[in-house]
Amino acid sequence: MSWICPNCERELVKENQTHYCARVSVDSLFDGRPAEMVLAFDKLLAEVAGWEDVIVSTTPHCIVFVHRKTFLVIRPMQKVLDVKFYSLTAQSGHPVAKSTLYAGKYANNIRIKSADELTPQVFKFIHQSYKLL
Repeated sequence: MSWICPNCERELVKENQTHYCARVSVDSLFDGRPAEMVLAFDKLLAEVAGWEDVIVSTTPHCIVFVHRKTFLVIRPMQKVLDVKFYSLTAQSGHPVAKSTLYAGKYANNIRIKSADELTPQVFKFIHQSYKLL
């Protein structure tokens, strides 16, 4: 069960949950960004938003996907999507650009330019993060 903030209309996991309280549209995060990057985000959104009990919300700089906790953060940059997911162990090698220990788990980042880079392995990483958190 989720709660919608009456001020920013952001859907949150629990009532009065601390959050950045501002109305931000997903479209505004993609202003001036390459069309390939928007298509990649749309593909990610279409897949992940359909998973059970996923809440999708926006902040001034990113799109946040929450199950019980935040399991995926997508930040539109100038030419790429920075896709952050979590795991119990460090991830290395392509496509992972960075893996950092954070609060007992690893925050892993992948940089995506186009939908073609969204491989089954990328979705596997994201789904493992979803199950973890």
